Amino acid sequence: MLPRMKKAITENPKKLSNLIDLVNLPSTLRDFLGQSQISRLGCFMRVWSYIKANNLQDPNNKNVVNCDDKLRSILLGKPQVELAELPTLIKLHFPKEPK
Repeated sequence: MLPRMKKAITENPKKLSNLIDLVNLPSTLRDFLGQSQISRLGCFMRVWSYIKANNLQDPNNKNVVNCDDKLRSILLGKPQVELAELPTLIKLHFPKEPK
């Protein structure tokens, strides 16, 4: 494990648990993933696999994803998204934990 990552985990274990805890999914994500519970990290990995499997990255700019109808349903209806905004858009589907 990278020292920087290890430090982040030990300083804020809540952040890690937000990524790996199983969460009941809203219907849009449930339909997309075909399961009712998943972690935020697992969800991101499944979406990324879907993008790669369906060749949705823009061939001219690999930092852009061209959304098909199925992907658009979970990414606020956007026809294209930057790879950098993907985690933020996925995070919107996960309820905030009370502090």
